[in-house]
Amino acid sequence: MEYLKTIDTELFLFLNGIHNTFFDTIMFWLSDKLFWIPMYLLIIFLMIRRYKMRGVLMLLFIGIVIAFCDQTASHLLKNLVQRLRPSQDPALAGLVHLSKAGPGGLYGSVSSHAANCFGLATFIYFTFDNQFKLLKYWLIVWAVLVSYSRIYNGVHYPGDVLAGALIGIVYGYLMAKACIYTVTNHLKRGK
Repeated sequence: MEYLKTIDTELFLFLNGIHNTFFDTIMFWLSDKLFWIPMYLLIIFLMIRRYKMRGVLMLLFIGIVIAFCDQTASHLLKNLVQRLRPSQDPALAGLVHLSKAGPGGLYGSVSSHAANCFGLATFIYFTFDNQFKLLKYWLIVWAVLVSYSRIYNGVHYPGDVLAGALIGIVYGYLMAKACIYTVTNHLKRGK
């Protein structure tokens, strides 16, 4: 386990060490949840316009995905694991490049940003039809960029991000299957 922590720390220091003033601003905004509100509104609009009542049901399932991802990452695992964020680790003092957002809370394992983004991207990937192929691929790229920004901004180790991404993928996939099952077995029968 110590060997994995050492690799995680070395990879963090390498990735976090690649920074400049241009990307500092970009990575700060990538991590800001409010920055993405226009994209979320566009997704809601497309969902309702394309899928009508099924779109409303999909929104409900997205809410469940985000709630599961966020509660698992932010409350359950961070309190259970209690791994210091790199920005809070005294052993890394002076080595971590922080964004203007600051060091974040005390514990960082696992990344709720990664869990939430990958949960949303996975759910949409499996529930939207191929008319939205570009959006599906964009959301995967978006999830990767937001997740990387957490390392760049100095608040998560790569392992925190990877674990968050896996949680998001699992919840997103399971809820997509549950949504498809619900639509197939309940909504279509009601017509």
